[in-house]
Amino acid sequence: IGCHSSRKTSQTSGSGSIKSTVKLTRKVPAVSIATGNTDANELVTYAESLAGTHYRYGGNSPKEGFDCSGFVWYVFRQFNVKVPRRSVDFAYAGRVVAIDEAKRGDLILFTGSNPNSGEVGHLGIVVANKNNHVSFIHSASGGGKGVMVSGMSEYFITRFVKVLRIF
Repeated sequence: IGCHSSRKTSQTSGSGSIKSTVKLTRKVPAVSIATGNTDANELVTYAESLAGTHYRYGGNSPKEGFDCSGFVWYVFRQFNVKVPRRSVDFAYAGRVVAIDEAKRGDLILFTGSNPNSGEVGHLGIVVANKNNHVSFIHSASGGGKGVMVSGMSEYFITRFVKVLRIF
């Protein structure tokens, strides 16, 4: 399942009041992610070093480019942490936390370009939550920039599924 998202990055007035209206309908097994002694801050700092890597559907390396799940898979792999390769498989991983509790290293899940799809189709890694303004790093198909940091624009708000704590 490819990652479909926009490049709209303007931040809303605050992310803390965002509630998901997405109803997940695709059944996927729960996944356990063992992060061990991995430092979430170091992992996100590494992810940020990949900003600007181009987008490629199915891509999972800096040389060939990344789709969203390939980017997350690659980053975690550099820290010997096994995570799913497909965005849909993250639907039931970790512990759900409210978006206003999101912190650096959490995963943030969205539907793809269709908010009514009923399945996770895009994800990123939370970079920061400053005064309830959540930003996340991800690889997106629109606009040609690939790996980038985005805020919770209206585009992402309508597709927001949940935040997962795995650290």
